[in-house]
Amino acid sequence: MTGPGVNGPVVVGLDGSPASVTAAWWAARTAMDRRLPVLLLHSWTTQPLSAPIPQEALAKRRYGGEVLERMEAELLHRYADLKVTTELVSAPASKALVDLGRTATMLVLGSRGHGSVASFFLGSISLHVLGLARCPAVTVRAEDTDDDAERYEIVVGVQEAGAASDPLLEFAFTAAEARGARVRAVRALPLSTLVTHLPGAHLDEGYEMDEQARLAAAVAPWREKYPTVAVTYQVARGTAAQVLLTVSAHSALTVVGRRRHPAPLSWKLGPVAHAALHHVPCPVAVVPHD
Repeated sequence: MTGPGVNGPVVVGLDGSPASVTAAWWAARTAMDRRLPVLLLHSWTTQPLSAPIPQEALAKRRYGGEVLERMEAELLHRYADLKVTTELVSAPASKALVDLGRTATMLVLGSRGHGSVASFFLGSISLHVLGLARCPAVTVRAEDTDDDAERYEIVVGVQEAGAASDPLLEFAFTAAEARGARVRAVRALPLSTLVTHLPGAHLDEGYEMDEQARLAAAVAPWREKYPTVAVTYQVARGTAAQVLLTVSAHSALTVVGRRRHPAPLSWKLGPVAHAALHHVPCPVAVVPHD
């Protein structure tokens, strides 16, 4: 197992909460679009504090099994051709998900809503998974629906060409092709450029045109690989977080990156990923890159 697999399952952390149920539906739609299997995971030792069960281990396992069985039946009722498997584990949710991320195409996590990243992952556990997973990890809020006709594009931030952006672009283009959406590639221009460049509309517009050309060049290999995917380019002033929050208002998915860390226990996310996870009003994919 050297890394995440392109044909691996879409793994969902499921606890029965509204956020995790919405995450399962989102994962099922994505899996159907990409012809991938779904794996529903429940950790009976990491259940939500609101779970209506006593604390005995047997009752917790029974509750977890019922959650998995019910969700599997609901998904298959809507998607008869979907391949679904379930896994009830005693390992902590964070460890089980990170381990599965070695061969999964993506992990899907529920989140409670704006201002919070956690459902049954209890905050730090969710951030732990997002920061350590070897494959992309997507957070889905309880209020996120996957059938909003106004949400027709995949937003991806591209600050530089090469190893830092290619995994994000690959994920964004693959997602867009599967769901028939377009890609909006976005680059943020630091506000400091207003000071470092001489005043004058002509010079300023020329600088922005140069940056747009650099953005198009970074995206060009992926546009060639996915010729059916429409692409929009956007260069805007502001911090990367501010720009992404602004352009993601009507996106179906926002794709951000995080650097891989050599230390196995180092799982800090950058400010852009944090801002997107807390404030972007749609599912957010965190994609590791070099």
